[in-house]
Amino acid sequence: MAQIAAETAGAAPSREDFAKLIDESFGDGHLQEGAVVKGTVVGVEKDVAVIDVGLKTEGRVALREFAGPGRNAEIKVGDTVEVYLERIENALGEAVLSRDKARREESWGKLEKAFQNNEKVQGIIFNQVKGGFTVDLDGAVAFLPRSQVDIRPIRDVSPLMNNPQPFQILKMDRRRGNIVVSRRTVLEETRAEQRQELVQNLEEGQVIDGVVKNITDYGAFVDLGGIDGLLHVTDIAWRRVNHPSEVLNIGQQVKVKIIKINHETHRISLGMKQLLDDPWQGIEAKYPVAARFKGRVTNITDYGAFVELEPGIEGLIHVSEMSWTKKNVHPGKIVSTSQEVEVQVLEVDPVKRRISLGLKQTMRNPWEVFVEKHPPGSEVEGEVKNKTEFGLFLGLDGDVDGMVHLSDLDWKRPGEQVIEEYKKGDKVRAQVLDVDVDKERISLGIKQLADGGTVAPAEAGELKKGAVVTGEVTDVKEGGIDVKIVGTDLTSFIKRSELARDRSEQRPDRFAVGQKVDARVVQYDRRTHKVTVSIKALEVAEEKEAIAQYGSSDSGATLGDILGTALRRKGEEGDKGEGKE
Repeated sequence: MAQIAAETAGAAPSREDFAKLIDESFGDGHLQEGAVVKGTVVGVEKDVAVIDVGLKTEGRVALREFAGPGRNAEIKVGDTVEVYLERIENALGEAVLSRDKARREESWGKLEKAFQNNEKVQGIIFNQVKGGFTVDLDGAVAFLPRSQVDIRPIRDVSPLMNNPQPFQILKMDRRRGNIVVSRRTVLEETRAEQRQELVQNLEEGQVIDGVVKNITDYGAFVDLGGIDGLLHVTDIAWRRVNHPSEVLNIGQQVKVKIIKINHETHRISLGMKQLLDDPWQGIEAKYPVAARFKGRVTNITDYGAFVELEPGIEGLIHVSEMSWTKKNVHPGKIVSTSQEVEVQVLEVDPVKRRISLGLKQTMRNPWEVFVEKHPPGSEVEGEVKNKTEFGLFLGLDGDVDGMVHLSDLDWKRPGEQVIEEYKKGDKVRAQVLDVDVDKERISLGIKQLADGGTVAPAEAGELKKGAVVTGEVTDVKEGGIDVKIVGTDLTSFIKRSELARDRSEQRPDRFAVGQKVDARVVQYDRRTHKVTVSIKALEVAEEKEAIAQYGSSDSGATLGDILGTALRRKGEEGDKGEGKE
């Protein structure tokens, strides 16, 4: 202002000269509010630094703005510093300056360039906030999510605080002032480079020492010196290992063999059992089929039980090979874990490493034992276990069942009617009719013990295969007809297909209850007194006989002619017989 007064003492200045003088008196014309400018420290007071940026008056900046996370405020008179010019002059006539904003503006420019070039930046974690931490990027404050701190979750972050370290910028928004960074990305990238270098020095088949780093349900991770490999639970030992913790502990030193290396994913598969002899070598000679051995039950499933014959060798007892009589029982109700059992080798497959074992084969077949004690024709006693639409099931000695068919309940009454007289738990005496050991079936009869043990029905006659009998229709069903053999107490069921030679005549509705029909005996069991008859078989037999006696269709006569002739002669012989009488 003194300069202006001196100038006015002379010639009167123009308006342009006056404006120029004003600009010169307030410093360089390029200084603008909202810009970063350079200044000189002209004084350091108690807690502020006085800085001259070439304006009318100096500005004051708090000393704490020259400090930061991990560094102290080291500033002295004469230092040149960059500050942010907020206002050229405030109410006190001082310039309003900010070192924080200057550093932030400078940092944002550098950070944007690093973000565009995908470069790492240095920062310091200095505070913990909700969901993560704040990082000082040389003046700019960024957010570090908790999930981006490390590769694995860490509980204590204090060792990482206030230490300069690299970060990767994930997101930037200058308008909102938001920056998101990641430390995990940097670690993963560094780790990938290290893993690649380490993997290149390893090869499949190599035996190497390692330290158990972590244990899971499916295996253990082994540190091979900067890179981890997976030791799967099935490759720990030749024997069954239910959980890796049964054999391994964290921190334990182990010798492992590299089984496989995936150079793309850097995954390494390890094995311990591969360092030992394979117990499956020569397995067929060691465990021949039909031989018996003792073993320990190691595992029980719905489909059977696994038995360890020796360490590393297990066989399966399928549920169907566990018991002769307990068919629908869970294996856990027959054997228990750790139980020692005797088994028989059923099959050995060295390629698939499978041994099939049998438990029931070490015991005698109960049906063989039964037939030895109770041959057909002998009398037994059993308890009614079940009633079905086709007969009774009796529980017998040896935990086996026998069946009494409906037709073997009574000689005279229908089985459907007689079976209603029996109930579960009844003690019943019956005769052994047949024992099929292979099919595990025992046929019993109750009616055979009727009349004091008489097994032959009254008036059975000399029924034999091929004999012609007359039957009286007792019931007409969709599948055939029931008949009672005239002159006996025997009954038989003639199936639809046996009702006639011609398919068009094989209709049960052609017959009526009470009607008498002739049929041929197809089968007759004298022991069980079961008879099977067929109308079709009789017609076929008569046809053959007629052709044999009265000519052949090959001679020109039709089958109708031959049968007609046979019937006429048969009728004439009948008439002559009546005339003789």
